[in-house]
Amino acid sequence: MESTKHFVLVHGSCHGAWCWYKVVTLLKTAGHHVTALDLGGSGVDPKPLEEITSISDYLQPLMEFMASLSHQEKVILIGHSYGGLCISLAMERFPEKISVAVFLTAYMPNYKSSPGILIQEYFKGIQVESLMDCQFTFNQGKEKPPTSALFGPEFMKDKAYRHCHPEDLELAKLLVRPSGIFLDDWSKENMLTEEKYGSVNRVFVQTEEDEVVKEEFQMWMIENYPTREVKLIPKSGHMVMLSKPYELSLVLQELADKYS
Repeated sequence: MESTKHFVLVHGSCHGAWCWYKVVTLLKTAGHHVTALDLGGSGVDPKPLEEITSISDYLQPLMEFMASLSHQEKVILIGHSYGGLCISLAMERFPEKISVAVFLTAYMPNYKSSPGILIQEYFKGIQVESLMDCQFTFNQGKEKPPTSALFGPEFMKDKAYRHCHPEDLELAKLLVRPSGIFLDDWSKENMLTEEKYGSVNRVFVQTEEDEVVKEEFQMWMIENYPTREVKLIPKSGHMVMLSKPYELSLVLQELADKYS
C-alpha cells in the first residue's frame, strides 16, 4: 500500500464537515488519514452565528487543528468555495505544515491584494436574481455589503446541487446553516505574504458546469495568481465532492503523491 497521507477538508459557506462524507469514505478506504472540520458556527459546531463575530472566530477550529499538528507532519489542505479564503490564512500561519493546498472551485486570493477583493469581484459579476431564494442579513445597513448568507432550497436545487443526487440535496436542506461573510475582516491589507502564503504549493481544481463559482471567475482567479497546476473535473458542478466524489478523490490522491 502507498504511504498514508493526511487530508484536511475545509467546507464552504453554509456547509459543514458533513458535505465531505463521500470523499472521506473513499480516502479512508484507500488507507489515508482524513480530517473534515466544522468551522465556527457551522455543521455541528455548537456556537450560534451571533457568537461568530469575526473571521478569527470562524477559523478557530481550523487554526487550533493546524497548531496541534507536530512539526514533522505535513497535510494536504483542501478548501472548497469560500473555504479557499479560510485555507489561505492557514497557509499564511502554518506554511511549513502543508505539502500542497488545493483550491476546489474556491476563492483563491493573491498576496498582493486583500482577500476581500475576491468577494467584491464575485458579487460584481453576478446578477442579483441569480441568488434566487438565498437569504442575507445586513447588520451594517442596507447600503453596506451583507454580513451573513444562507443558501435557499431553490438556489441549492437549481445552482449548487444541480449535478447531485436528490438525496444529497435533501440532506443539505436539513443541514445548511447561515454563515458570516466577514468582508471587513477580509479587506484588511497585508493578511497574506509572499514569504509564507506564497511559499506553499497551490493547485486549483476547476469544476465544469459550476453555477455558483462560474468558469469565468475561476479562470480570472487562476490568471490573477497562477498555480503549480490546474485540474479539471468534467460535468461536476459546484458540489463536486457529492456529484463526483470518486473522480475528486483520485485527483486529491494524485496531488498528494506528487507534492508530498
